[in-house]
Amino acid sequence: MALQEQRAPAERVVELPEPWRSAAVTVVLPTYNEAANLPVIVAELLRLPLSRLRLLVADDNSPDGTGEIADRLAAEHGPDRMTVVHRPGKQGLGRAYVDGMTRAVAAGAGFVVQMDSDLSHAPANLPQMLGTLLSADADVVIGSRYVAGASLAEEWSWHRRALSAFANSYVRALLRLGIRDVTAGFKIWRSSALQAIDVASVRSNGYSFQVEMNYRSVRAGLKIVELPIHFAERREGESKMSVRVQLESALMPFLLRRRAGGGAGVS
Repeated sequence: MALQEQRAPAERVVELPEPWRSAAVTVVLPTYNEAANLPVIVAELLRLPLSRLRLLVADDNSPDGTGEIADRLAAEHGPDRMTVVHRPGKQGLGRAYVDGMTRAVAAGAGFVVQMDSDLSHAPANLPQMLGTLLSADADVVIGSRYVAGASLAEEWSWHRRALSAFANSYVRALLRLGIRDVTAGFKIWRSSALQAIDVASVRSNGYSFQVEMNYRSVRAGLKIVELPIHFAERREGESKMSVRVQLESALMPFLLRRRAGGGAGVS
């Protein structure tokens, strides 16, 4: 696997030439109680200079009405720009992503984006991430919080910063993936890369989903590039990081090593 770091200003919208500007990009947005944030991120994404960008919202039956808001937005923008998947209940981030990504690939997306719906990931970074993927001939570009030029929200407390840094160091030490931000949730994938790692068979949930996706990518020999971003605090609502999610994330590296017979990753 070839891993590279790209240095560039965060949150800069890049005017892409053809064929980049008209690339078939689908952004998968998993939602659970994001009624206040969804209209904002949808508007920001659809203002990007990407003429064939589509949004796929995978809502886990949010009790705050996020699903109904998504339906109204989809009706306003039309099926060529936005679709909604109503899932039966709160089944977790990983399950929502697998559902949305497999649907996006089946519908003909050339590139699939995963990002949070709470505005912690800036939509303005997307054109640059796509341009980097194409110019570097990469399979996946990670919006990274832990490469040169990246930054974290000023609102983050010291213990939250320490926990995030420890989680990344812990996973990197166990799996030796050669990736700085192994728990990053902002990525753009070639559809062929998602097929190569068989995304439909991923069973991890919560934040461990990100770890397993990276693990599979490294083992498949995919080319991964990390691009610095600013990771912001969510605008509205509450974090979905529960004790159960944290425990699963802590156990996942051991489970992945066991499945692979204890084999190491990439040093």
